[in-house]
Amino acid sequence: MRRLLTLLVVTGSLAGAGSASAGVLPAGFTQTTQWNGLGNPTVIRFAADGRVLVASKSGIVSVFDSLDDPSPTVLTDLRGAVHDYWDRGLLGMALDPRFTAGRPYVYVLYAYDKPGWGDGCPAPPGPTADGCVISGRLSRIAADGNETVLIEDWCQQYPSHSVGSLEFGPDGQLYVSSGEGASFNWADYGQAGAPLNPCGDPPGTVGSTLSAITSQGGALRAQAFRRPAGQRVALGGSILRVNPDTGAASDGNPAGASADPNRRRIVAYGFRNPFRFTLRPGTGEIWSGDVGWNTWEEINRTQNLAQVRNYGWPCYEGAPKLGAYDTLDNRSCETLYAEGGVTAPYFAYDHAEPVVPGETCTTGSSSISGLHFYRGAAFGAAYDGALFFGDFSRNCIWVVHKGDDGLPDLRTRETFAAQADGPVWLTQGPNGALYYADLSGGRVQRIAATDSAPTAHITATPTAGAVPLTVTFDGRGSTDPDGRALAYAWDLDGDGAYDDAATARASFTYRSPGAVAVRLRVTTAAGVTASATRTITAGAPPTVTISAPSPATTWAVGDAVSFSGSARNGAGDALAAARLTWSLALRHCSRTDAGVCHTHALQDFVGVASGQFVAPDHEYPSHLQLSLTAIDAAGLSATRTVRLDPRTAELELRAEPAGLALTLGSETLPTPFSRTVLAQSQNAVGAASPQLLDGVAYTFASWAGGPASTGFVIAPASGSATYTARFVAASAPSASPDTPAPPSTPPVVRPAAPQLLGAWGFDRGANRGANRGANRVAGRHGKALRLDGKTRFVVRAPRLPTFTVEAWVYATRAGTVAQRGDAFRLPTPARTRWTHLALTYDGTTVRTYRDGTRVGARRAALAATTRPLRFGAFTGRLDDLRVYDGALTATQIAADRRAPVR
Repeated sequence: MRRLLTLLVVTGSLAGAGSASAGVLPAGFTQTTQWNGLGNPTVIRFAADGRVLVASKSGIVSVFDSLDDPSPTVLTDLRGAVHDYWDRGLLGMALDPRFTAGRPYVYVLYAYDKPGWGDGCPAPPGPTADGCVISGRLSRIAADGNETVLIEDWCQQYPSHSVGSLEFGPDGQLYVSSGEGASFNWADYGQAGAPLNPCGDPPGTVGSTLSAITSQGGALRAQAFRRPAGQRVALGGSILRVNPDTGAASDGNPAGASADPNRRRIVAYGFRNPFRFTLRPGTGEIWSGDVGWNTWEEINRTQNLAQVRNYGWPCYEGAPKLGAYDTLDNRSCETLYAEGGVTAPYFAYDHAEPVVPGETCTTGSSSISGLHFYRGAAFGAAYDGALFFGDFSRNCIWVVHKGDDGLPDLRTRETFAAQADGPVWLTQGPNGALYYADLSGGRVQRIAATDSAPTAHITATPTAGAVPLTVTFDGRGSTDPDGRALAYAWDLDGDGAYDDAATARASFTYRSPGAVAVRLRVTTAAGVTASATRTITAGAPPTVTISAPSPATTWAVGDAVSFSGSARNGAGDALAAARLTWSLALRHCSRTDAGVCHTHALQDFVGVASGQFVAPDHEYPSHLQLSLTAIDAAGLSATRTVRLDPRTAELELRAEPAGLALTLGSETLPTPFSRTVLAQSQNAVGAASPQLLDGVAYTFASWAGGPASTGFVIAPASGSATYTARFVAASAPSASPDTPAPPSTPPVVRPAAPQLLGAWGFDRGANRGANRGANRVAGRHGKALRLDGKTRFVVRAPRLPTFTVEAWVYATRAGTVAQRGDAFRLPTPARTRWTHLALTYDGTTVRTYRDGTRVGARRAALAATTRPLRFGAFTGRLDDLRVYDGALTATQIAADRRAPVR
């Protein structure tokens, strides 16, 4: 059932320090909000003189005089140059190593809106169809805000995998990362665009059609370092080392003798989106987080700069070859497969798996988004030298402790901050605290150790009301772990000075409407401090109304969606359109759990009461959120949000003969299979040729209802569509008459392979099973059975002296997945995530597997009963059930886990 949801959020628009916030941390740590109301912060930098600089995605660099400063000044406003759209914006910032010693320079890396799209992308060309092409800029900002452009390059066709991070190395050189600017919806080799090949990638020029086999465009820009001499090297999907004064390649770069200036700059390549990276202290090593496509997130180590290392994208994702690009038979990938030489990830985690077994962090939607090596003893000796990394989509931060060799020991990885708030940047402050940028919440968050520091706490009564508003504050909930006495200092009027009261309790009367950040600072006799903030809203916030679209509105890709709304202040007066801002966001959710989503901020419409946008294309499941924010003359604000769900269609891919693999979007799977997609979406399909099936080689012949061997299909506006790839069997090889007969050898007797007795995907009905009371809902693949703990799926099977049962399970309440009388029982796994379970019996040993890994084994003599197999004595969902008449191996179970039942 489609959810109809309208949210109302009332806030004050201000920046404040030290308010309590969410986050599940280890004992001895606490998270507080350092500042809020920052738009979409992307980078935090601490200067040696106490100043703190915060970059926002829109293009503003703000400066706080200290951690106690509630109101920043603006160093530079680049909004007129920055393309703040989807995942584009001002994403990288670094301070000159001598920022406070004669070189007060700030370096910024941003998506440059040279064509003048105006923080949008009209259709046509459409953001995910042909793409609004932009470039990237690396610039140096002086103390007076003036900009000097050092590099303008990085052709980017699609609105993600944009520019990334900046870091200064111990050598004083500037390191720069960027994504490849390709499509995230299909295997992109440069086949789309208006004009075609808009980045002019070889072997063609702008406007030319590229071949899947010879193209070096699209995601293959990440392999541009390997282009033949004479072809211009692109910077996408790479890490550079450049001179901070000129932007030219640094002296000593490994490709410094090249005639191509971009090749000289590159020190590592083959990345999809190395959005964040850091340097390991004392070594100069580059540790980068590469945001994956559908399966793997990577942490990569570049341990020396004597050679330029290739990390494999798009030919590889994680350690394996990437099927959607392997299918293209592209020469850049095929030669790389033959040559080898790809550097494997230091660590990679599967989107469907937890980073730490048993943790509460969600799986499915994933995007690695921050790395930092911790230095010092403020967190305790165990954390000195540890690697912290975060995931924006999973809302979690992990730590990997240092091993005996000084490197992160992956066996020590732990969940550090569960339920973190959209971290996109991790760094360490001068006080030893860990800070991160909360992109979606507009906040800078602070995680600190509490072992020896006090904790400040404020209660306020009331926190909002009409003016004049008298509020009583109480700081007696503040504590010190050592029981030391605390001194109190209050900033009750929000001017940044702790000079309004010095007792544990205080009061203040607010006579003017507005939102005020009230702060309390507590101090021990030894001078150790802590602070907290509480926002007081004096006066009534605006009332916001969204007239259109209604929550019942649905959309297909390319639809024009109109919006309109209004707001009134607390006195009931209409607010002018200039005080309204609309924000459009896309929520992309996990295929395995539609409740696990991450946000792409698409576009803002500022100072208008009405307008129109074109519904975008994206992978399913996804939906739109449209928000209207009003800010009155007193600075009080309110936001109303409406969720807009899409219409969908079903695409089915078949092959003749069945079993051959086809590609749809990012997936390459054996046929037949189907996928739910957005209505009217553009989808890439492909057929690798030749392929082997049962020892016979088949070559692709044609599509029935599809394109050439690789191309696009447009999903219908509703219903379903089927595309069938026809293959032709190659002639079987024949023996030469002169070939001598092989010598006679006794036959090898092998045990019969387990036979599949039944498989149920629940997409079109159950095969030889009784579906007692369960109904169909979204599953791990296609549809699943929804179970309430009382209903069962019953399979009548013969006596089985050996067997295997497998299923995907999403349990919301514990119970039993499978049972056959008293012979065996398979319990549910950890709740609220899809888990692949398997139980095998070979006549002597029962083995259990979770997500392809054996987790238990015991000797047993199970009775070969004729009682039916019963599945589903739990609350949740059941999908892709299989029963075999023998015990599968771990390899066979892992293969089933990857292949949906069709």
